[in-house]
Amino acid sequence: MSPCSLQFNGVMIDETPSSDDTPQWVPQSPPLAGRVAVVTGAAKGLGAAITDVLARDGAHVVFVGRDLDALRDHAASIDRQYSYRESLTVGCDVSDQAEVDRLLSATIDRFDGIDILVNAHGVIGPIETHAQDVTPEQFREVFEVNVLGVFLTCRAAIPHLIRRGAGRIVNIAGTSGLRGYRNRVSYSSSKWAVRGLTRTLALELGPYGITVNTVCPHVTHGRRMDTIVHEKARKIGKTPEEVYQDFTSQTALGRFIEDIDVAAAVAYLVSDGARNVTGHDIVVDAGWDV
Repeated sequence: MSPCSLQFNGVMIDETPSSDDTPQWVPQSPPLAGRVAVVTGAAKGLGAAITDVLARDGAHVVFVGRDLDALRDHAASIDRQYSYRESLTVGCDVSDQAEVDRLLSATIDRFDGIDILVNAHGVIGPIETHAQDVTPEQFREVFEVNVLGVFLTCRAAIPHLIRRGAGRIVNIAGTSGLRGYRNRVSYSSSKWAVRGLTRTLALELGPYGITVNTVCPHVTHGRRMDTIVHEKARKIGKTPEEVYQDFTSQTALGRFIEDIDVAAAVAYLVSDGARNVTGHDIVVDAGWDV
């Protein structure tokens, strides 16, 4: 059975049916069976790890991002592993209200509801750059994706979560939003803003049984961190290895974290076991902020 693509209200959508002939072990009672999870930034990195864990736990997953081809490839891989649930891929710029509204329309049209929203998208902005050297355009770009994009997806999802009578929102913030972060003014400010937005929504949505939390990762192995390390090394005149060592030496465990560590925290926050956890930050940092 081959994947099929379609266009819904101007948004490219890809429905990837699972293979009918692949023998698979299916959990007797997946904890998220029947629930619908929308994950932004879903094609790679943290978002990809999060979609893998949610699919493993039985959720139907809506894969959201700008790179539709990468989303399709990742969704197809997930479906081969976990064929007992379904996937939908939607190309979307989360900083564009019209595209976000169409994303939610496509989700409701396909699954008739939403139970979980995970905002894992983000841009890193200028690296190792003094505030006075960051242009207004650079600062605005970071806030449009990292803050406005989180607000718009939450705003669009909230009415549907309320109709469900419960729900989970998890926003990926970061340890950059726990302290000041020298020479990363736009990124650090955006993560502080996400934490404030999250706490405000927790208060507003609590009466509807909707929890809203953040996960705050520290330095995480992957392509994004490689970019940060190499750019920082170039600007301060050190080797990438020295920069990596400096980062790890600042943690109690002396190491970076992995994408799966963040995904495990998300899995907990969307589980029934976290029904009374809201307005909080789950810090996954190998002991950096201690």
